[in-house]
Amino acid sequence: MTTASAAGNLERARWKSTVELLESRSKDQSDRCAFTFLENGEREGESLTFGELGRRARRVAVEVQRRGASGRTVVLLYPSGLDFIAAFFGCLFAGATAVPALPPQSGRALERLKVILGDAAPALALTTSSIGEALSSALGSVSLPFVATEPLQGDVEDRWVSPEVNGSDLALLQYTSGSTASPKGVVLTHASILHNQQLICDRFGHTERTVMVSWLPVFHDMGLIGKIVQPVFMGCRCVLMSPEAFLQDPSRWLRAISRYGGTTSGGPNFAFDLCVDRVPVEDRAGLELGSWEVAFNGSEPVRAHTLERFSAAYAPHGFRREAFYPCYGLAEATLLVAGGSKWAAPVVRSLPSEATDADGKGGPPLVGCGSAEPEQRLLIVDPESSVPLGEGEVGEIWVAGPSVCAGYWRRPEESERVVRARLASGEEPFLRTGDLGFIFDGELFVTGRLKEMMIVRGRNHYPQDVELTATLSHPALRNGCGAAFLADAGDAERIVLVQELRKEYMGEPPVKAIALAVREAVTQGHGIRVDVLALIRPGTLPKTSSGKIQRGLCRSLFIAGRLDVVACDPTTSDDGARKTFPEVMP
Repeated sequence: MTTASAAGNLERARWKSTVELLESRSKDQSDRCAFTFLENGEREGESLTFGELGRRARRVAVEVQRRGASGRTVVLLYPSGLDFIAAFFGCLFAGATAVPALPPQSGRALERLKVILGDAAPALALTTSSIGEALSSALGSVSLPFVATEPLQGDVEDRWVSPEVNGSDLALLQYTSGSTASPKGVVLTHASILHNQQLICDRFGHTERTVMVSWLPVFHDMGLIGKIVQPVFMGCRCVLMSPEAFLQDPSRWLRAISRYGGTTSGGPNFAFDLCVDRVPVEDRAGLELGSWEVAFNGSEPVRAHTLERFSAAYAPHGFRREAFYPCYGLAEATLLVAGGSKWAAPVVRSLPSEATDADGKGGPPLVGCGSAEPEQRLLIVDPESSVPLGEGEVGEIWVAGPSVCAGYWRRPEESERVVRARLASGEEPFLRTGDLGFIFDGELFVTGRLKEMMIVRGRNHYPQDVELTATLSHPALRNGCGAAFLADAGDAERIVLVQELRKEYMGEPPVKAIALAVREAVTQGHGIRVDVLALIRPGTLPKTSSGKIQRGLCRSLFIAGRLDVVACDPTTSDDGARKTFPEVMP
């Protein structure tokens, strides 16, 4: 460690809370630009210096304290933008617990919000005037004071009373995205947040000169911890746009990196696929991506195929394959768990030999996600016996360390079982991640989710591998928009693949040709047969607001006949699927 780096660590170590963190930044770097928001992902809108952020946070804190919400939970309901950032730090400045949530734009999202409100029991909701008015009527019987923060003006921040906050105090309830179950409130303390901030800083090689660019949802761990708190922790700049702006036109993300000289930016694997699939070659003209040092890829399985495609597509614009930074993390560990070297190329290898099928096929190559910091312990454990496994053996990923959350809000039994699990030897409490993986040469390789594993004739098959193979088999299928799962058909379990069509194939899709291509590819690649192929309209596959495929929900909707199915192809040799799933069978 260099002398300058050591001094920086000593300075950051003195912060006992995120309140002290922002207070320090707002005084010492008052005039330095902290955040810039791009309207529609292109036009530069409002910017905030660290000093302005501190003042706006104090105004919000005064209102929260005035309403007696200090020490209680406060839900944040904002679109992407600087109002959310001020309200988030305002909650912390008031000594309250922030509960970020997505303002609902659909019936399903509204139901999810009701679950969160019922679980978190907030004292009030901070929001905008328009969202507050809309939700007051939409929530009906839910009694909750809505406080619009944009009218808060003047010198009221002078009335702010600094709360007595320590590292062990609760700062944030980070509700899980609900990819496999109903959302749960992950309890994060000021200490766990600050520890993870230091981990991100060290692994990503961040300095005050770092320039971050992000389209990630600000109410999720990757966007909030990695792109809202980290710039404040480092005292560097972050350029933001909304997720909607990115999804409408992925080139906006790349143009922002090029325009502002972004050094750190990234997202889930699907984001890089979109930049290849939906950004025409002619729209890439003028892009300069040579400044991009850390292109982090996480939150969902990192695909070697994606890394190669993106690198090939954008190498002419200065992108270096070595900039790809595969990493692993989850909300229960605040955010980052494992990552590699900033300057090293991604590590790619196949599944260990014992995980291959009878023909020696182990699915697509896997991308390594680095290793854990010395303060964080990472083990691969047999989920049944709770005994650690050896190198190259696939098991559940267990994590212990200062970044691990304090538990789940109001769920003591689940907290003991998941967050404070112990090895068979009785060794220290670990977080059971529910993710599967193995370690080889010190590198973590994530293979899938424990609950989503498909066991066919005694062999394990990861749904994401089957989905990728199927997607690549025919041009009519949308990349990253399929869900494979097992469904009970009475006499046996059937393999079902729900897959979105591309828009240009919606008129008269060649169902038989698609089904033949999918079945041949999956059989050859994995030694199993897709029994039922359901082709659905683009944009209708159940996903979380962070883009994760909700396979469990997809399975339930499929069986209930509630998917927007365009065509369905059951096997011709067995009509068991048709009898069991009559709602979606032709």
